[in-house]
Amino acid sequence: MAQLLVLSSAQGGGPVLPSLELLSHRTRQIPAEPAQLVNAPSADVIFVDARTDLVGAKSLCKILNTTGLDAPLILIITEGGLTAVSTDWGVDDVILVSAGPAEVDARIRLVIGRMSKEQASSRIQTSGITIDESSYSAKVHGRALDLTYKEFQLLHFFATHPSRVFTREQLLSEVWGYDYFGGTRTVDVHVRRLRAKLGDLEQLIGTVRNVGYRFNVYEEDQIPPPRERPEAS
Repeated sequence: MAQLLVLSSAQGGGPVLPSLELLSHRTRQIPAEPAQLVNAPSADVIFVDARTDLVGAKSLCKILNTTGLDAPLILIITEGGLTAVSTDWGVDDVILVSAGPAEVDARIRLVIGRMSKEQASSRIQTSGITIDESSYSAKVHGRALDLTYKEFQLLHFFATHPSRVFTREQLLSEVWGYDYFGGTRTVDVHVRRLRAKLGDLEQLIGTVRNVGYRFNVYEEDQIPPPRERPEAS
C-alpha cells in the first residue's frame, strides 16, 4: 500500500482521479498552492492535477522539482492536454483522467520501482561506509559524517577506486582539478582530517610509503565494529 498525495486547485466536484478511489492505497488531497507544500505530508507518489489549469500545473511541477522532490511525480491530465506536456515539466509519468484502476495501480508501482532503483544506484556501500551521491553525504556505521565538500569528494574518489594506489599528484588532479595551484601538502591535510572523521575506520585510507594513498577494502567480517562511546556524566 502506497502513500499518495494529490495536489489540485479544482473547486468542489468529485475525485480528481476516480480510479484512485477503487484502490487500496492511502490517498490525501490538498490544494495545489505553494504555501501548502511547506507542511505537506510525506508521500510515495505525488499526483498533480492538470485537467483544467495547464499553466498552473506546470509551474507547480517546477516548484516541486526545485525544492528537492524525493517522490515520483505523476501528472493527471485530459487527452487534449497531452500536447502541452514536455520534458521541461519535470514529471515522471502522465496519466489520463479516464484511466482505469489496473492502469493507475501499474503506473504507481512502476514509478516507485524506478525511483527505488535510482536511489539505490546513487549510493555506495563498502567496508562500513555508506556514501550518498545525490545528497553529498556519508555515514560510518550509520553515523553521519560532517564532511566538507572536498573531503566528501576525496572519500568518494577513494571508495569508487578501491585498492588502487594514487600518488598525491594524481589525487590533486582527480579531486582538485588541473587548474588547482596548491601543493601536494593539501592532499596530506585532507587525508588526515578525513581519517580523523572516519574514526574506527580510519585505516580505510592507507598510506603507501614513498608513493601515496589507497582505499583499503574490508571484507564483511573484517570491518572494525564501532567503539563504545563513554556516557556523559
